[in-house]
Amino acid sequence: MDSKAIKEILDIGETIAVEFKRCGNGIESDVYETVCSFLNRFGGDIFLGVLDDGTVLGVPENAAADMVRNFISCVSNPALFTPTVYLSPKVLKYEGKTIIHIHVLPSAEVHSYKKIIYDRIDDADVKVTATSQIAQMYIRKQEIFTERKLYPYVKKEDLRIDMLPKLRIMAENQSNGSGHPWSRMTDDELLKSARLYSIDRVTGEQGFNLAAVMLLGKDDVILDIVPAYVTDALLRRVNIDRYDDREIIQTNLIESYERLMEFGRKHLLDKFFLEDDQRKSLRNIITREMIANTLIHREYTSSYQAKFVIEKERMYVENANRASQNIVITPDNMEPIPKNPIIASFFRNIGYADQLLV
Repeated sequence: MDSKAIKEILDIGETIAVEFKRCGNGIESDVYETVCSFLNRFGGDIFLGVLDDGTVLGVPENAAADMVRNFISCVSNPALFTPTVYLSPKVLKYEGKTIIHIHVLPSAEVHSYKKIIYDRIDDADVKVTATSQIAQMYIRKQEIFTERKLYPYVKKEDLRIDMLPKLRIMAENQSNGSGHPWSRMTDDELLKSARLYSIDRVTGEQGFNLAAVMLLGKDDVILDIVPAYVTDALLRRVNIDRYDDREIIQTNLIESYERLMEFGRKHLLDKFFLEDDQRKSLRNIITREMIANTLIHREYTSSYQAKFVIEKERMYVENANRASQNIVITPDNMEPIPKNPIIASFFRNIGYADQLLV
């Protein structure tokens, strides 16, 4: 975020999605209350070192790094946040002063801070205690994130549990030797930890959700639940009206990713490229980003057929989506909004995606 963008935000002031905090003596509880309320509503931006009226005082420069570390420690502490969340604050300079920017994305879950649920109403963080209000929050989340829809008659035997040993190894390889929690979990614990098995806090119903079906479901189970689901991989170089090669993919997302990557390796050149004396496969990097994005950011309840198309001068993907706002998108106002946070988190754990994707 550059100085021009910061100035525009400061001029507008606090809104339902913007909060200023002075934080002269460190990060206090009201910052975490705002994080909780943003997670439960539409997300937003928090600026530490700024007064309520937009005046920038800054935070002590030599304390900024410790403030960031303490913040990350708090939001990832299950004794404080339920469920925990991953956020990455940025230390910025504005008119010679140090401020900290925290971008909070909306969450698929209902979060609490110190066992209290907060919601964002206008520019205030409000405690939510009434059962009916909490129920409405769960309903709102369910409507936004269709991956959370429960299927109580989907059983463990409907999933590809045989894939879990491989996925544990992949997650362990991503942990850089620190040990991934999945390696110490039973199959049931892993499925619950990955939020593939959950409870509807409104009805009390529990079971596997749509994310579990898409990530690990057997092929016939997937097609029973989302009969229009398909990813069409096409090569169009000579016959541009139809195709030169085609693969129709209707399997779980883990194997869909692998088959789409293989389709890219089959039809794309991998030219020699060096970066810092290390050979990089630009083909794999580009196709990985495209394929991971089209599998993560997709509305699976839609009948629109997703495509991965390779042509002579370009390649592109198409998929179904559901807009969260009715606005004109420009490069200046474009922000990443998670479509399927549970699926995205699973992909990050096994190394198929990075935080930037979500």
